[in-house]
Amino acid sequence: MGAALRRIQLGSALSAFGLGFTVPYLYVYVAQVRDLGAGTAGVVLAVFAMAALAVLPFTGRVIDRRGPLPVLLVASVVASLGAAALGFSSQVTAAVLSAAVLGAGTAVMQPALATMLVRCSDTGTRTRAFAMQFFLQNLGLGIGGLVGGQIVDTERPSSFTLLFLIEAVMFLVLGAITATVRMPRTPAVAAGVSGAGDAARGGMRVLLSHRAMVQLCVLGFVVFFACYGQFESGLAAYGTEAAGIKPSTLGIALAANTAVIVVAQFVVLRLVERRRRSRVIASVGLIWAFAWIVAGYAGLGHGSQTMATAAMISTYALFGLGESMLSPTVAPLVADLAPESMVGQYNSAFALCKQLALAVGPAVGGPMGASLHGPYIATFVLFSLGITVLALRLGRRLTPVQDQPSLAVVPSRVVAVSMPESASAEVPAPVAAVH
Repeated sequence: MGAALRRIQLGSALSAFGLGFTVPYLYVYVAQVRDLGAGTAGVVLAVFAMAALAVLPFTGRVIDRRGPLPVLLVASVVASLGAAALGFSSQVTAAVLSAAVLGAGTAVMQPALATMLVRCSDTGTRTRAFAMQFFLQNLGLGIGGLVGGQIVDTERPSSFTLLFLIEAVMFLVLGAITATVRMPRTPAVAAGVSGAGDAARGGMRVLLSHRAMVQLCVLGFVVFFACYGQFESGLAAYGTEAAGIKPSTLGIALAANTAVIVVAQFVVLRLVERRRRSRVIASVGLIWAFAWIVAGYAGLGHGSQTMATAAMISTYALFGLGESMLSPTVAPLVADLAPESMVGQYNSAFALCKQLALAVGPAVGGPMGASLHGPYIATFVLFSLGITVLALRLGRRLTPVQDQPSLAVVPSRVVAVSMPESASAEVPAPVAAVH
């Protein structure tokens, strides 16, 4: 990676480290530490998610017109203010408003960072850049959660205030690091920043007319609905109610998920970066369908409690394997589909689909996972198989290079040979083979 990419990745990892300090403990903080009740905690979590839905529709166009760096700097300051305010919130109104500010700031960061990665990479390096970002963000979240867990004390609200202040500082560090990045300005980018590009003016109408991007957004919604939207809601409820595992075991299962991502990311990258993206995504659907079947055995089978626990942990681990395959395929594909002057809008549109899935997923999966155990497993096996079908259909709309970027990077193997002038007149020029 070049210096610009290294700084972007470092800032992204540190912001994820800050989020890891607070996200796992937000419910406990509001409901128990501040004694605002479970209902208020639910509202705070909902507002945190809904704030993203409010700002993402406008984020992309601002990124394309003003550039991703100014947007990221503003978002990091906003998120920092929200985190600090939440750390001192002891009233319902203050907690809800702080959560809204924090949620809006962190939501805007995602497409801004993604657009910066796109601007500082090319087709040949983009796959690894996004894989590295996913790896570092998961590592940061995991370490942040572990360190935060050693600090928190439900009897001392000040310990939670410290966590939120650390998170606020990490957001400011993200802004400070990325402010030193010198973003490349190609003619196409300059047109997008000035607002002169026709595509930038077309906005959502242009995006919706792009059939491949629309199909990718639908696929992204199903991906996040069937996996990420179930981790802390439906799957957790199913594991405790149907499989009978202890709540503490869910922490082990999530740790297994993160461990698989951290260990497997670059091994998987070597296997997938020269294969068709659509087929890689399709294989993730099959892996996740198997993961849901394993979860079905945990709750609906007749094995021992030890086997049920092992099956649930394996389910989370299999999800992690699929996630490590998606990180170098889906996000870079969004960038490769986008016109130069609409990269921010494409990234924001995909982030909006992700956020919708994360909002709908718990609402649907939570009640089903808690009470309708058989239908819950069957539903998400079908959704996982739907990922495979949608990915294969998307592949038919992609160009060969969009589906397999390695085809665009074909090094020449012709070696120039110095020959006497008399000989060179008799020997035909070498012809480069197409690889």
